[in-house]
Amino acid sequence: MTKWQLQRSFSLLLAAVLVYGCASMGVSPQDKKRANASIKLAEIYLSEGNTALAMQELVKAQKLNPDDPFIYNNFGMIYIEKENYQLAIVNFEKALALKPDYPEARNNLGSAYLGLEQWDKAIPIFEALMGDVLYTKPHFPLTNLGWAYYNKGDYKTAESYLNQALEIQPDFSRAQMHLGRVYLATGRLHQARKIFEHVAETNPKNPFVLYEMGKTYRLLGDYKNAILALKGSIEYAVDSDLSVKAANELKKIYQ
Repeated sequence: MTKWQLQRSFSLLLAAVLVYGCASMGVSPQDKKRANASIKLAEIYLSEGNTALAMQELVKAQKLNPDDPFIYNNFGMIYIEKENYQLAIVNFEKALALKPDYPEARNNLGSAYLGLEQWDKAIPIFEALMGDVLYTKPHFPLTNLGWAYYNKGDYKTAESYLNQALEIQPDFSRAQMHLGRVYLATGRLHQARKIFEHVAETNPKNPFVLYEMGKTYRLLGDYKNAILALKGSIEYAVDSDLSVKAANELKKIYQ
């Protein structure tokens, strides 16, 4: 091999190394840092209910670091907030494709199927999370399993999962609410009243709590408290489907 050929081979090898190095480096550390800052800001906006600003920050992050799974998980959370469950599913699946060991995104994927009332698609997702020893919040999928089985009318299984969730996190109000609904559906009115009143101590303006309390009071014949609770639910639900349900429940008292 001539000197010229050696120099040419070395130049080609160096170019290949540089190309490979640039490809392997991908996103620069500075862009990753800026993307992470936008993701954190988006999560703050999302926790405050400001989905528009959260979306803006996530779009910025996506341009900087398009393969960050946390971006897509947060996109999914925004779409769940907007009740666009199909788009939420697309984003949670994207997050999981980028990071298969992402239990929060997997739980959120199951939650999106719950939003679509596709209970049989949601259940295996939550069941799979039960075997994930690294997941530090097992009360979430347990509660979601309880809700899925409640809606399937399997109250015994629902109650079992919800009690397991409350053993892990006794003050988890969502599990308490679903358990109260199981009690109500199975005619255990005094147990339902007790659990709804307990949740209402820390969530006095939650229209869902007030609605369930009002319904329970009505069935127990405590019409005075039923009227107060249902009127509160109507006030705080603000012209939603829940306010219509509460109004219909209120009419039953006056019939």
